[in-house]
Amino acid sequence: MSEKSSSPTVADVAREAKVSKATAARVLGGYGIASDSARRVVMEAADRLGYQPNDLARSMSTGRSGLVGVIVGDIENAFFSQAVRGISDTLRAADLNLIISNSSERLSEEVEMVSVLLRQRVAGLIVAPTDSRHVNHLKAALVAGTPVVTIDRHAPELAADAICGEDRESIGRVLSRLQGAGHRHVAYVTAMETRDGKLGRLEDIGISAVRERIAGFLEHMREAGVENPADLAFIGATGDDETTSVVTRILEHSPPITAILASDSLIGARVFRELSDRGLSLPQDMSLVSWFDADWSRVTSPRISVVDQPTYQFGQKAAERLIARLQGDASPPKLFVIPTPLLDRGTIGPAKTG
Repeated sequence: MSEKSSSPTVADVAREAKVSKATAARVLGGYGIASDSARRVVMEAADRLGYQPNDLARSMSTGRSGLVGVIVGDIENAFFSQAVRGISDTLRAADLNLIISNSSERLSEEVEMVSVLLRQRVAGLIVAPTDSRHVNHLKAALVAGTPVVTIDRHAPELAADAICGEDRESIGRVLSRLQGAGHRHVAYVTAMETRDGKLGRLEDIGISAVRERIAGFLEHMREAGVENPADLAFIGATGDDETTSVVTRILEHSPPITAILASDSLIGARVFRELSDRGLSLPQDMSLVSWFDADWSRVTSPRISVVDQPTYQFGQKAAERLIARLQGDASPPKLFVIPTPLLDRGTIGPAKTG
């Protein structure tokens, strides 16, 4: 008769270490208080026995699974993929893992994902909120004792740490540089969509980063004496066909537009390709600046001028703040703003005349 094998249990480790089962459970589960000597003998016993933690059992006893839920707007966007890498590396160093969810920038999907992750008893949440005006689901997570950190976006009504870039300030720096080169009519291109295809009121823009950049764009253009700057904000560049349509409208605009600002690297790549396909040269025929220093922007000729968003650092900081909250940091929530400088490369030139 063969003997049935089984994985070592907490009780087995306790017997091997000659400590109580409660002490072994606290050490192996990572909760409660235990002396350094107790931790040492328990971990040595666990190593000898080949003990592997049971995450489900741990979540039932501690209320936490050792997993962190991460919800981003679009994982295909290099901005978010690099931020997730920063989150993952930092969490792993703290013996935490992550579950990644993609909201597709839809509030309904974000709400559903938060509910699913909370049922999985995640230790905390790192979220890029799709709409800073609607965060009751995140408030509920906080009330339930699950720490929340927002990344790239800020929701003022949410009592949570937020990691953001210099959205309004960065667009001011870019416009100052362009205006210094003689550019007066500058287009801002974004994937944001509205029901009627028009910009509308700033307060109706749900994503805080988008709202802050557009607000900065309009403010700076007005200060430069440009009439109706909202006409220079082109929305709805969600894919190849839509971006082609936007570029067509930009090139047909009167008075002529001489520079384009792309709100993210995906849009920047599409705009660059579209201009190249039409035989236009950068920066002789059109100046171009894109947000985020994606790989493609460094291998074009000329290299693309970009607003550098150190998204790996965004992710690191978000994970560090979540870990601090999990370790008992009860300080007031704080907005952390990470510098996003302009990397002035080869696609900003004098405004084309005539």
